[in-house]
Amino acid sequence: MSRFSDWSTKHHFRKQSPVCFKVEIFRSRLSTMCNEDLISVDYEIFGRVQGVFFRKYTQAEGKKLGLVGWVQNTSAGTVQGQLQGPSSKVKEMKEWLKSTGSPKSHITKAEFNNEKTVDRLEHSSFNIVK
Repeated sequence: MSRFSDWSTKHHFRKQSPVCFKVEIFRSRLSTMCNEDLISVDYEIFGRVQGVFFRKYTQAEGKKLGLVGWVQNTSAGTVQGQLQGPSSKVKEMKEWLKSTGSPKSHITKAEFNNEKTVDRLEHSSFNIVK
């Protein structure tokens, strides 16, 4: 038996350092997320969404929810992008895009297209495309 496994059998995992407790919480969240389908969806947001830090807030909210994808301004004055992640988190982000956005934005319409289940994430982070 290794020194670690011998030690770990004598000590309850939760009574270790706060770092170990955080790892346990992360594993729990990961296993919850792993039980969900991963989905990908394209979006376009209409209204006053340019010049109001909409992309920055979208990136921050996406990262907060653990999603990956991208966001960019369009020449038509809208914001478009793609979201990927666990279905429940994508659903939360879709609601945020429809109703919240950045503090100075005014959303008049949100369109979501090409929603599909994916086997793996196609992006590694959530990027603002210039």
